[in-house]
Order: sequence, then structure tokens, then C-alpha cells
Amino acid sequence: MISLKEGLQLSTGGVVCLVGAGGKTSLMYRLARELTSAGDSVLTTTTTKIQTPGRFQAETVVISPFKDAIVSQAGRFRVRNFHFTAAAERLGSQDKLKGYPPEFIDDIWRQGLFRWILVEADGAAGRSLKAPAGHEPVIPSCTAWVVGIVGLDAAAKTLDERWVFRADIFAKLTGLAPGRKVSAAAIASSLTDPRGIFKGRPGRADSYVFLNKAETETAIQNGRQVVKVIQTTAPDRFKRVLIGSLLKHPPILEYCDFS
Repeated sequence: MISLKEGLQLSTGGVVCLVGAGGKTSLMYRLARELTSAGDSVLTTTTTKIQTPGRFQAETVVISPFKDAIVSQAGRFRVRNFHFTAAAERLGSQDKLKGYPPEFIDDIWRQGLFRWILVEADGAAGRSLKAPAGHEPVIPSCTAWVVGIVGLDAAAKTLDERWVFRADIFAKLTGLAPGRKVSAAAIASSLTDPRGIFKGRPGRADSYVFLNKAETETAIQNGRQVVKVIQTTAPDRFKRVLIGSLLKHPPILEYCDFS
């Protein structure tokens, strides 16, 4: 059992984009805590929309469409291990924050203000699985890590909108008929298909999968089945696949390296 930082092999600093469903926001803030505890500076943000964070997630939130506001806030800190969330505007009726275009995040990264920028790069409406629409995910070109997240609680559940965001697209992508049980093969296909959640990954970025919600032996076994399918069908697609739960301490139960 290891930390997210260890599991995702985060050491040098960079931009990490989170895609998929089943725990992106929780992973982003959990990872931010790990990185700041290690002495790093962290910005959390989005290229789409996120819920307004609670104080336990981010004590400081900067709401501004202008780069200078982020630069100014970073300059107020006199320690290395700081973290805040930034977004372009507040969507009050939804209690959500609207993020920045990918070019804005590229520019912020070039400023050298943060060792890490963590970006939620698509939405999933609280579901545990998803397939992307044509306009997503929205991944900045400076991204060095893309982490695709799956909620294992959707395994063996019915393929419908209760469990899968954009279930109709998921069905076309994986070949699994609507109303059928979500299989390990379908989950693996949603990860490995070029039209899946890693669509638009910059060529220089490493791809990781986090199979989240492995809180029961059944869920862990389902995760292992997904890993086996990936090993058979696309062993060169990812750097590492992790099985774990963001409710556990530490969160990574096991992993499989591919490259």
C-alpha cells in the first residue's frame, strides 16, 4: 500500500490532468495534500467546471479570469508548501467554479510559480464511469501526466445513466449494449480506445489509470480483471495501472507496470 504520489511516480514537478469518472475531484485534493505535505507548491484548477471546494479541500480560492490574480496570490506565500485553487468565475446557481482554457494553464505553468498544477479536465456528473463527448477532455499541451479514473463500483452494474455518464456514447465506444452489465472488458475498452477518456493526450504525457473504489474483495477482483484485459489488448497504452480507494490510507492497494 502506497501513496498517490508514489503510485503516480510524481517526483520532478509538472502538470497533472485528471480525466474519467469516479473520484477525480477527491483525487485532486487528496493529491494536493500529499504534495504540499512533502514541501511542494500546488495549484488546483480545471479546464471545465468543478464544485466550489470546501475548506478541507482548499483553504484559499482565487476567482479571477486574469493571470495576474494567480501570480499575486502565489507571491503572498513565504513558504514552499502552499496550495490554492483558482478558477475564472463562480457559477453561483450551481455552486460551481468555471475554469480556464488550456492555453491559460500552459501560460501559468511557464511562469514557474508552482511545482505542480493539478487540472480536472472533464466532467462526469458524479457517475462512476463515462465516455467523452467530442469536445472533451480538455487537456493543456504542457501536461506531463494524464490520470484516467474509473469507479469500480460500476462494474457489473447496468449500462445506463445511473452509473455511466453519456451511456449512449459508452455503448458505441465499447460495443456493450445499453441495459447489459458493465464488464471488465468494457471498462478496459473505454480506457484503451483512442476515442476513450484519454482522447487528446499530449504525446509527451505519460498515461496512468487509477481504478478507484476498491473497497471490497469483489471490487478488487473486478479491478484485477480490468488489468488482465489491458495486458492482453493494449499492454503499451499505459505506464501503470493502479487499484485502490481514496477512502483508504494509504490509497493505493496494488499496481501493475506496463512500460
